[in-house]
Order: sequence, then C-alpha cells, then structure tokens
Amino acid sequence: MGQTLNRRSVLKAGAATALIASPFVKRVEAQDNTLYVNTWGGTWTAAERVAYYESFTAKTGIQIKTVEPVSFAKVKAQVQSGNYEFDVTNVNTIDFLQATAENLVEPLDFSIINKANIPEGGIIENGIAAVVLGTNLVYRKDKFPNGGPQSWADFWDVKKFPGKRSLYNQAVTAIEFALLADGVDKDKLYPLDLDRAFKKLDQIKPHITVWWTQGNQSETLIKDGEVDMIAMWNARGQVVIDGGAPVTMVWNQAHSDGGAWFAPKGTPRKKLAMQFLEYTIQPQPQGKFCDVLPYGPTNPKAFDFMSAASREKSPTSPEHSKLTYAPDSRWLVPRIAQIKERFSQWVAT
Repeated sequence: MGQTLNRRSVLKAGAATALIASPFVKRVEAQDNTLYVNTWGGTWTAAERVAYYESFTAKTGIQIKTVEPVSFAKVKAQVQSGNYEFDVTNVNTIDFLQATAENLVEPLDFSIINKANIPEGGIIENGIAAVVLGTNLVYRKDKFPNGGPQSWADFWDVKKFPGKRSLYNQAVTAIEFALLADGVDKDKLYPLDLDRAFKKLDQIKPHITVWWTQGNQSETLIKDGEVDMIAMWNARGQVVIDGGAPVTMVWNQAHSDGGAWFAPKGTPRKKLAMQFLEYTIQPQPQGKFCDVLPYGPTNPKAFDFMSAASREKSPTSPEHSKLTYAPDSRWLVPRIAQIKERFSQWVAT
C-alpha cells in the first residue's frame, strides 16, 4: 500500500502548507517547469499536497504552485482575457459541464495522456473524473443532546429544532434540499420544480445566519459553535468530528456528486497540465487523497490505498450510497446560468 498517511498530521498542515497560494502570475515570467493548480485551500490543499503534488513533482520534476480559491468565474475570466492565473482546476460536475458548454475547457491531448492509464469512466468530456463528495446535514450534539435533525424537513423545522443554521451558497443544493424538505422523494427531484423550491426557501431564509462559500469557513462555523446545524461537505465534517468537536453527520438525503479536473482553454502550460491530469486519477495518489479526506475515489483500484475506516466513511460506501442522491447534471446544464442568477438575486434580496 506504500506510505501510510497520518490523517491528523496532514490536516494540521492545512494552515501551514508550504504550497502557499500564489498571487496573479504572468505566464511569460513563470518557470517552464512550474504548474499552477487551482485549489480549495485548507485541509483540501494539505491533502492534495501529500497525495498529488509532492509525488507528482518527485516523478516528473514539475513544481506545483497553488492558487486559491476555486472559482468558476475565474476560469471564465482568464480564458476570455488570456491572462492565466492557473493551469488546472477541479470543479463539481455541473460547473464542469457548464464550462464545457461555454467552450472554456482545453481538449485532452492524447499524445501526452495515455488512455491506457485512465480507468473506464475516468474521462468526462475533456476532463478527468475527480473524487465523489457528499453534502450532508451536520449538527452539534451539545445543542441537541436528545437527538438532532435527521432530514432536510427537520432542518426546516425551526420549532422542533431551534438554532442557528447555515447553508452552502450554491443554487443547486439549496434548491434540492428545499424540495426534499417539502416532501419530494430524493429519486423524483428532477426535473426541479423551481417555483416550489423558492417558496420553500422563503421559509428558511430568515433562519440562515450564514451562507458559506468556502470549505474552511464551513468547518469553522460548526466547530466553533457559530451555527448549530449546517449543510457541508462530508470530509470537512469528518475533519471537525476527528478534531473532537461535539458534532455528528447525517447521511440521509445527502447530495452526492463528483467533479472533474480540467485545464482552462488556452493555458500556455498545456503540456504540464495534461501530465498532471493523467496523474490525478491514478490509483495510489487518488487513494491517498481519499484516505486523508474520506471522499469517494473514481478509480476503483484507489480503494486499495485507503484504510477500512476511510472506505466506510466514503460517500460511495454501500451503506451511504443507498441514502444519498445525485443531481441530474444533464438536465441542469442548459438551465444552470438562469438558475444561478435567480438564486443569487434571491439571496441578495
């Protein structure tokens, strides 16, 4: 299985990782052997550093610099302007398919990428399948000593479960959770009834104290007790639990979705980007990443590099898979721009 990772030591490295987020970089001044990777920061970047960056550099000699945070808007802006701050990014499936639809994705170069190194299902359009993560309901046990919310209907029930709440400032999950709270079955969410969802969102809006935007922020909110319940990514919740906070995670009705690594169209470091994209789906580095942060690998062989405990905590474990649901990305893509705009206006008013 190779090097054994110490989960706690890696997570502590999140605040002090040597891969400091770089400022804007003019590519003409960058060294030829440096690749700029867009990353979420904190524990995510610390895990990527140990699982991907260090071993990739050791194998290829290509240095990795990181740029935070992940932003679809930045991808679009740099492709349109020709000023590239990063060469590779990793976004959720919906944002990736939107990027594809808007011609923001550099085609995969199979003169550099060896298809034989990519497992079945590892290529999505012109991206490389990334890990699967859950967005779960997480609550503080000290606030609800007799048992906390177990569904999105419970999250919406402010009388039975009073307390401060937080949701991810992301249109799709907020809309899905609203429909689930309104009684829609998780297997019948699509096509989304947007009017019904926004009517339900109106009910919870006064009780949302924070609309979080970054994974580190979600960790801090629930760990420090700034909120009593939150929708957050499963591994971020697990970090808080492993850190000893009185927090528990609910898998019922969790949103489960993967994503894709890709190179923004026109990046001048295309060759280096393609080498890195191929590396991200190899079993050992992907397994190491999911061993530190228990997301679900997209390469089945990656499970061989995960502990039994990490496999059990994964969104793709048999126990969790039956409780979660996945969005209908194909339905969403032609509608996502309008949905995002409507949601952004709703949050702002």
